[in-house]
Amino acid sequence: MGLLTDRLPDFPWDTLAGATARARAHPGGIVDLSVGTPVDPTPELVRQALTAAADAPGYPQTAGTPQLRDAVVRWFARRRHVPDLDADGVLPTLGSKELVALLPSLLGLGAGDVVLHPQVAYPTYDVGARLAGATPEPCADPAARLAADDEGAVRLVWLNSPGNPDGSVLSADELRAVVLAARAAQARHGHPVVVASDECYAELAWDEPWATHGVPSLLDPRVAGGDHAGLLVAYSLSKQSNLAGYRAAFVAGDRLLVGRLLEVRKHAGFIVPAPVQAAMVAALGDDEHVAAQRARYARRRRLLVGAFQEAGYVVDGSHAGLYLWVRPARPQDSRATVEDLAGLGILVAPGVFYGSAGDGHVRVALTASDERVVEASTRLAGA
Repeated sequence: MGLLTDRLPDFPWDTLAGATARARAHPGGIVDLSVGTPVDPTPELVRQALTAAADAPGYPQTAGTPQLRDAVVRWFARRRHVPDLDADGVLPTLGSKELVALLPSLLGLGAGDVVLHPQVAYPTYDVGARLAGATPEPCADPAARLAADDEGAVRLVWLNSPGNPDGSVLSADELRAVVLAARAAQARHGHPVVVASDECYAELAWDEPWATHGVPSLLDPRVAGGDHAGLLVAYSLSKQSNLAGYRAAFVAGDRLLVGRLLEVRKHAGFIVPAPVQAAMVAALGDDEHVAAQRARYARRRRLLVGAFQEAGYVVDGSHAGLYLWVRPARPQDSRATVEDLAGLGILVAPGVFYGSAGDGHVRVALTASDERVVEASTRLAGA
């Protein structure tokens, strides 16, 4: 029997050591726009909630406290236009990455099962399928792939809107087409086809119509038709509330699927700490700090978009989310672009990290302080 690591690709970030060293050697120091880890303070009301709940001698509830599940339900209704989420369809997770990595295994997928994910995508969709022994498959049109699936191999479809790394946004019609195709496939083959949507950047919309009307959710009645069966949404407070260090996230949707996930997590001991659950309630109940953080990222985004364009680069997509999807005007390998920018002391991520379809682009994070973003903009203008 092989180790789980035998199924996994090399960890991509380990390959950036050379570019990192080159960027650090710049006389003005490195401007790290690669990983996308938040740098701004955790909101005071969230820290106060965490501190107030710090006396937590007992085991926390794996399912989440009633207060947390109610906060998620109210947040979906208020911010995501989802008025019909059942509190039993909510489950806190230890960040969203572990849910993405473990979902195929938690659903019991294995050899012969196919997991679809976007062609340009967060690598953990691929990794999660491999960990389960299933087959990951990049797919540009999941609705068409499901319609053509005569063997019934596709068992899980990952959607990501807003997309990481390219900031793409799926319309309600596009989401609904996938839901209808999955339900039709389930009816044909007699087994569940789960659609899971990673919506962690939904509060960070920049372009219209999403900036005004919001990014559609998989659970929106326009998409789901009032029926959440077979549907799951992953969401994280890391980006909207600067809680990456808290590992504060949740999955929501089909109450029966969430119940299955809960049973496994109770056995495995995957429990969000009680003080973190209390902090999540505070964060989900306050929109003001989210608006303030969005404004910070909008300011940094304007500076970086202008600077890259002035330096001769092209910013594609990037309609929402925490990243810019950038390419040089003259096509070249994404790692060559990483090296070019490292020469300016700016570290970014090569698009090839997100699949072969991402080669030619680099991902530029908005998560640096105002001072470092100004520094990066100055260096690009000088170049």
